[in-house]
Amino acid sequence: MTHAILRIVEVLAVLGVISSSLYYLLCLWAAATFLQEAMRANAPGELRLPPVSILKPLKGADPEMYDSFRSHCLQDYPEYEIIFGVNDPDDPAFQIVKQLQSEFSGYPIRLMVCPKLLGTNVKVSNLAQMAPEARYEHLIVNDSDIRVEPDYLRRIMAPLADSRVGLVTCLYRGIAGNTFGSCLEALGISTDFCPSVLAARQLEGGIRFGLGSTLAFRRAELAKIGGFISIADQLADDYELGKRIADLGMNVYLSQVVVETFLPTYGIHDFLSHQLRWARGVRGVRGGGYVGLVFTFGIFWALLAVVASAGALWAWGAAVVVLSLRFAVAILVGGRILRDRQAFKYVWLIPLRDLIAVGVWIASFAGRTVTWRGVRFQLKDGKLTRMLP
Repeated sequence: MTHAILRIVEVLAVLGVISSSLYYLLCLWAAATFLQEAMRANAPGELRLPPVSILKPLKGADPEMYDSFRSHCLQDYPEYEIIFGVNDPDDPAFQIVKQLQSEFSGYPIRLMVCPKLLGTNVKVSNLAQMAPEARYEHLIVNDSDIRVEPDYLRRIMAPLADSRVGLVTCLYRGIAGNTFGSCLEALGISTDFCPSVLAARQLEGGIRFGLGSTLAFRRAELAKIGGFISIADQLADDYELGKRIADLGMNVYLSQVVVETFLPTYGIHDFLSHQLRWARGVRGVRGGGYVGLVFTFGIFWALLAVVASAGALWAWGAAVVVLSLRFAVAILVGGRILRDRQAFKYVWLIPLRDLIAVGVWIASFAGRTVTWRGVRFQLKDGKLTRMLP
């Protein structure tokens, strides 16, 4: 009986090793394609660059927040404005924006208090109140912890010159704080999450979702999907915005721009809590694809094959192949595309990080609650319901 169970586990492990290896090859193919397109891409040149309103909803203070805000004020772009929005005037971000306005006193930087709660997602509630105050037809939304280069606006806005493009988004690299949990988070972004975005783009012939690092679009398309208010209860609001614009029959363009996000100094508990929130959020909007992640856990399946086969030579050989492909993905995407120096520094942590990801994936099916900025929510079909204390 025990021998039969071990045989079944061994067969499952082999199938997992094969599927994971194919997935890693897909990631490498997708990354190589993305790099080739980047090399062929022409500079924006003298394309008409329309005026744009940057909307930044805020809640609380993030690491390196002032310098991240400041990077948006140093853009090589003819005309733009920045609108910051907070729900509470006592929010610590309020004074940070005031300081920014003082340094850049001649710039169109506005700070709004958005007192209404139009949905359980406070960020989107703020956006719904900010958007009517924006001066321009073109809008950009990005997270409060995003830092950009001076050519960011030029490169992000250029694809919207094509009327078939409804939304522009981009990849990002995480800058870790000085904690172990923060390092694991940054490593996951560069070597797991971003490769999965590129794989989805390759497999599906494009992406049909947005990333919170950058969402650039026209007011007209926002109106067609029902405005921000239509996603005010969604946890994965960036995903939903891109998906709903794609559902209009428009393209979502993944820019070659890479921005930075500065991560909190996560302790292990905070890291796991954030990973669980992200996992349950993805499960809520891409249920089938999320279940399919089981076929991508290469290191887990390779270790299981070694154990189930009692250390057979073929199992060790399979583990070497899986590890080689996994590290190749990390180096190509994290190192080459994202130019993430930390990806090289912490690459040795990938096996541990990937095994933790398996545990988080399993735990994500054990409930529907998430914690977001200290508040607990119930999550159902991607929508948030605030839980009583």
